[in-house]
Amino acid sequence: MGKAIAKTGVVRAAGAMSGTSLDGVDVAVLETDGHTITRFGRSSYRGYSAQERATIAAGFGQWAGADVDAAARVIEQAHLEALEDYRDVALIGFHGQTLAHAPRVRRTLQVGDGALLADHLGVPVVWDFRSADVELGGEGAPLAPFFHHACARYIGASEPVAFLNLGGVGNLTWVDPSIDAPQATGALLAFDTGPANAPMNDLMQARLGLSYDKDGAVARRGTVETGALELFLAEPYFARMPPKSLDRNDFAEMVALVNELSDADAAATLTAMCAAGVAEAMQHCPVAPSRLLVTGGGRHNPVLMQMLQVSLDCPVVPVEDAGLDGDMLEAQAFAYLAVRVARGLPTSCATTTGVAAAVGGGTVSVPSASGAG
Repeated sequence: MGKAIAKTGVVRAAGAMSGTSLDGVDVAVLETDGHTITRFGRSSYRGYSAQERATIAAGFGQWAGADVDAAARVIEQAHLEALEDYRDVALIGFHGQTLAHAPRVRRTLQVGDGALLADHLGVPVVWDFRSADVELGGEGAPLAPFFHHACARYIGASEPVAFLNLGGVGNLTWVDPSIDAPQATGALLAFDTGPANAPMNDLMQARLGLSYDKDGAVARRGTVETGALELFLAEPYFARMPPKSLDRNDFAEMVALVNELSDADAAATLTAMCAAGVAEAMQHCPVAPSRLLVTGGGRHNPVLMQMLQVSLDCPVVPVEDAGLDGDMLEAQAFAYLAVRVARGLPTSCATTTGVAAAVGGGTVSVPSASGAG
């Protein structure tokens, strides 16, 4: 049976993340007291097979049923394999897989049973991070901003900086690192910018049998269809004030807008839509950030990065320029958040999810006496 979680001092935690782009499970370790990041540790990646990816994708947009159950089994097995070598940590933050997200009707679903993982691994597991926020009227996303605040202070930022995560959906965190507590007024603003890699990946899969547009090679050959881009930017979502969040499929009609275009023009247009959503989002920042640090898979797409650099007034660089690991930032975030949950600290607030008051989400499951240890 796992040891009790220490309530004070620095602990070593592992975080596991499976995002909407369905590439696989990222696992990363960090040491923290729940406030300050002391040190980043090792990390690893467990990719999904094509069959696993298809099984998970079949559950997207559903709240219950056979497809949801099948997706949950794949998620649990993949995470057990990914976390097998991380039994030496004090606790694990397990995000699970978001299949459906509808905060306006106070519902969100991340599949994967953290109690099952705790029993098998013999380590306490913190999971179901979003439900409490959504039940209290918050968007339930994004959840990385409190971690981004800690990162800004870890890298020694002295003026406002922004983090842009380009996963399946894009999300932006504006941070004022001069303010000590992430939940304090003026410390953070965070929200989803719009679709990012998900529509591009779906297009590549449907048309070319590819999981993504490697190095933006297909988009680079194309021309942006400005009419489709204008229709995209007319979506009411962009006029809404943040905080606000999206489900992976909220902009499914984007792909319909490029149906008649060639592969290259369709890829170029979807890439431009992602960049345009970010440009719209940046207008909500209280003051312009000193730089935009880009994380997630999108930072590997030079066409997308160039579009961002052209359309924004601040420097746009990958987070590696600040000494951070863009492939593991979200996994590290859930390690950090797990420690905060275990210690009763908030993980979201009004300016990150729109929740009425700062709230700590998450369920803590400790290994049962009969579990592996």
